[in-house]
Amino acid sequence: MNEEKQKRDFIREIVADDLASGKHKTSITRFPPEPNGYLHIGHAKAICLSFGIAEENADTGARCHLRFDDTNPAKEDQEFVDSIEEDVRWLGFDWGEDLYFASNYFEFFHECALALIRDGKAYVDGQSAEEMRAGRGSLTEAGRESPWRDRSVEENLALLCRRRCCCRCSARAFMSPSVRIWKFDSTIPETQPTPERYRRAGPVGA
Repeated sequence: MNEEKQKRDFIREIVADDLASGKHKTSITRFPPEPNGYLHIGHAKAICLSFGIAEENADTGARCHLRFDDTNPAKEDQEFVDSIEEDVRWLGFDWGEDLYFASNYFEFFHECALALIRDGKAYVDGQSAEEMRAGRGSLTEAGRESPWRDRSVEENLALLCRRRCCCRCSARAFMSPSVRIWKFDSTIPETQPTPERYRRAGPVGA
């Protein structure tokens, strides 16, 4: 094993092996922070890893996306978006044209939710957040099915569409390991602000 390979972490080894074998022609990584606070040392490590891999494989066209996970606008602010961008640049990296926001996909998420409900693979859950947590179970206790799991497709579609009329934010979704079915949280306050309230419009993609 040469010195260069010894210095690689396992993620870089996987990327290098995939490129060398021709499994993939390039690599695309991403740094997906939530804009609800300032970055800490753990974020710095993630930035250096994600953007570092892109820089190290620039000859293959590799790139790293800065994709904000802005799905909870009640706790997020443009101040944090600006601060995160500044910190990434301070560490010596640049995302170029690859700046994205998860909220740009809300329309797509909504269409996916409708498709899952029509296929009988999802439902709108009327439980509170506390009730959902209690029903998920633990390492020693099995989870419990939601009392709303057997809603009809028609009722679920009507509820989800009513939520869309009241709040532009897509419903949160949870995957239950025990029943393997999506459930959408109908308890989001109707007054919850939308991401457009605090951030600049970003390009669609990522």
